[in-house]
Amino acid sequence: MKRMSALAAQVGTDAPAPWPADLAGAPQDDPGTPELSVSEYALFAGIARPRSMRAGEVLFGRGDLGTTMYIIASGQVELDFGEDLVGKTLGPREFFGELGLLIGDHARSATACARADGELLEVRHEEFQRLVDARPDVVAHFLRRAIARVVLNEQFLIRRLRRRNTELQGALDSLRAANDQLTRAEAMMLRDELTGLFNRRGLRAHLQERERNGATGGLGLLLVDCDGFKQINDEHGHVAGDRVLQGVASILRSVSGANDIACRLGGDEFALLFRADGGRAEVLRYADFIAETARGLQDIPQSPPRMCALSIGASLLPPGGRWSDGYGLADTALYRAKRLGGNRVEWQDATVATE
Repeated sequence: MKRMSALAAQVGTDAPAPWPADLAGAPQDDPGTPELSVSEYALFAGIARPRSMRAGEVLFGRGDLGTTMYIIASGQVELDFGEDLVGKTLGPREFFGELGLLIGDHARSATACARADGELLEVRHEEFQRLVDARPDVVAHFLRRAIARVVLNEQFLIRRLRRRNTELQGALDSLRAANDQLTRAEAMMLRDELTGLFNRRGLRAHLQERERNGATGGLGLLLVDCDGFKQINDEHGHVAGDRVLQGVASILRSVSGANDIACRLGGDEFALLFRADGGRAEVLRYADFIAETARGLQDIPQSPPRMCALSIGASLLPPGGRWSDGYGLADTALYRAKRLGGNRVEWQDATVATE
C-alpha cells in the first residue's frame, strides 16, 4: 500500500488535471471495465514490454506473488478465481494484475491462463514510473479507475462470500436436521415401541460395544417370562395385556443401572443384562427383587389386572465365553422355572443346576 500511496501523491490524484486535448479518444470512466481507451492503450504500449503467449499457457497462479500488470494486445486471457466464484474472460485492451504493480509482491487472487495465442504488454514498476513522470494526468485517471475497480471487485467478492456463507449455513442446518432424524430413527430401531426398553437389535448392539471394549466379564443375565399372559389377553383384551408388559418393563427399568440394559426380546419375554461383581448371590438378589415386586403388584386387587406372576431364569455369563453360552444357561433355568409351575426364580450355571 505504500507504493500505491506514493504514486497517488506523486500524480496528485486529489486534484487531477483535465484530460489533455492532444490525446485522441476519451478515457474510460466506468471503473467496472478493465478496458483501456485507445489513447490510454497507446501510452502504455509506448512504455510496456511485449511478450507472446500460447493457448493454455498459465501466466500466473492464484496465490503467486507478482509485481507486473498485463495488458492484452491480442488474444484472450481467462481469470479463474476458484472456489465456485465466477471467472472472467478478458480480450484486447483489457488489463489485469494491476495490484501487483501498484502494491508490490501482491498475492494473485486468480489464475490467469491464455485461452488463445496472442500478445501481452508487461508493465513493471520502472516502466510505470516513466509514465508517471511523463503523463501524471493520465496515470491519475488510471489510478482512480484501478482503485475503484478493486473496491468493486472486493464488494462483489464480499457479497458472493456472504451469499455462499448463507447457502453453506443452510446446507449445514439441513445436514444437522437429517443427521438428527437419522439418529432418532436409529435409536427407534433399537427400542421396543410399546415398553421403551431395548429390543433384540438394541441388545445385540450393546453386546457388540461391550465386546469391542473388552467389558464382557462379570455380567449377570436374567431371562423373564410372564406367567399366564395369554389368559390375560384372552379374557381382558390386548390393551390390558399391553399394560401388563409395560408394568414388567417398569420393574426392570427400576433396577437397571447406567451401564446395564433391560430389553424386551419379543412377546412376553424380557431380559436384563447387568454388572454382577457379587457373582451368583448378586444375580439372585436382582432376580428375587423383580419376582417379589411383581407378586406385590399382583396382590393389589385390580380389574383388569396390571401385573402377572413372573418366571425368571438366572445365570452368569461365562468369563471369556460367548453370549450364546450365557443365554443358553439362563434359558435352561427359565424353562425349569416354567416347568416347576412358574412364579419363581431358577439358577443355572455351567456345572450345577438347582432343582
